[in-house]
Amino acid sequence: MTVTDDRPATGAPSTAAEYVALDEQWSTHNYHPLPVVIAHAEGAWVTDVAGRRYLDFLSGYSALNFGHRHPELVAAAVEQLNRVTLTSRAFHHDQMGLFCQELAELTGTELVLPMNSGAEAVESAIKVARKWAYRVKGVPEDAARIVVAGSNFHGRTTTIVSFSTDSTARADFGPFTPGFTVVKYGDVHDLEAAIDEHTAAVLVEPIQGEAGVVVPPLGYLRAVRRICDDNNVLLIADEIQSGLARTGDLLALDHEGVRADLYTLGKALGGGIMPVSAVVGRRDVLGVLRPGEHGSTFGGNPLACAVGRAVVRLLATGEFQERSRELGAHLHSRLGELVGHGVAEVRGRGLWAGVEIAPGGPNGRVASEALAELGVLCKETHDTTLRVAPPLVITREELDRGVDAIAEVVGA
Repeated sequence: MTVTDDRPATGAPSTAAEYVALDEQWSTHNYHPLPVVIAHAEGAWVTDVAGRRYLDFLSGYSALNFGHRHPELVAAAVEQLNRVTLTSRAFHHDQMGLFCQELAELTGTELVLPMNSGAEAVESAIKVARKWAYRVKGVPEDAARIVVAGSNFHGRTTTIVSFSTDSTARADFGPFTPGFTVVKYGDVHDLEAAIDEHTAAVLVEPIQGEAGVVVPPLGYLRAVRRICDDNNVLLIADEIQSGLARTGDLLALDHEGVRADLYTLGKALGGGIMPVSAVVGRRDVLGVLRPGEHGSTFGGNPLACAVGRAVVRLLATGEFQERSRELGAHLHSRLGELVGHGVAEVRGRGLWAGVEIAPGGPNGRVASEALAELGVLCKETHDTTLRVAPPLVITREELDRGVDAIAEVVGA
C-alpha cells in the first residue's frame, strides 16, 4: 500500500491545515477535535501555529484549573526534572510520602493511592470497594455489586463502559463486566430500591460533567450518604472533574456538607503538566489492599508527586476556591441573561456551566466551531450543550468576552 505524505518538501508542516492532515493520516480517529492547532499557551490563553490567540473556555475538561503553565507548577516540574523522574514503586522516593500526607491533609482523608489517569483512579476504587465488601462486609465471593447512576461518565476502560448508558461508549466493546446496577441520577427512591445485602458501594459524580454539567436536586447527595450509612455501603465520589476548586469549594460534595468514604481525583491534580490521579479516603477501606494486589509503574512517580504537591500548595491557600465562587457567580449571572435568547437552560456551579442551546439554534459542534472563529475555545457535549469551564485564573473581563461570544453564536 502506498502512503501519501501531504507535508511540504521540507518535511515540517507550516499551516494548521497541514498539521491537521498529519493528525488525520497518522493518529487513530478516537476524537473529533476542532481544527485549531495550538502551539503555545499561558494563563487563560492559547496561541495557534499561525499566531492567533484564543480564550480557553474549556481548561482541558478541568485539567487546567490553574491555567496553562502556571509558574509555580512549572517551577516544581523543572526542579524535579533535574533530580529524578521515575523510580517505579519497587523503591521509595523522597516525594511520595510528602505528596500523600499533604493531599490527605488537604482533603481531610487518611490514605492516598496514587495513580495516573482518572479512569485508573475509578478502576482502583472499584477494586478496593469489591475487596472491602468481601473482606470486611462479608459479601459472598464474586457477588459484590456497585450501584452507579445513569448518564454517568467515569472513563472509557472496558469495565467502566460496562456501566455506561452512552451507546457510543458501549457499541462494539462487549462482552461487558458484570457486577453493576444502574439507577436514575438524582432519584433517591430508585437508589434505595437498588441496594441489597450484596451492594458494596455507590459510585456517583456530585455533578455530572459529560452529561452536560447536571447538578442533582438539593438534598440528593445527603440522601445518598444516609442510604449508604443505613446499609453499610461505601460512598465513592468521582470528583475528577468537579473537584479541586472547580465548583467553588475544594470538593463538590462540600457544598452539601457530605463526606465520601472514597474520592477519585485527577485532571487538575496534575496541574495540566502531568497525568496525576489518586483515590483518597478512609484508612480502613483503602487499607484492605496488600502488596501485589494493585499497582502502577508510573503511579506516584517523583515528577507526578512534585507537581501534585505544588497543586496542593495552591489549593491550600483557598484563593482558587474563592475565585471560582466569585467569578462563577458572575459567569452564571451573565449566562442566565441568555435564557430565552438562544439558550434554553444554564446548569452548573462555580466556574462550570452547561449551556443548553435552545431548539432551532445551532447544534453544539457548529456552535463550537463558530466560537473558535470568534477566538473562544469551547466544546459541545451531547449535541446541544456547550460545556463552559474556563481556567480559574481567568479575569472578569475575559469571562465577559467569552459570554459575549456565546451570545453572538446562539443568536441572543
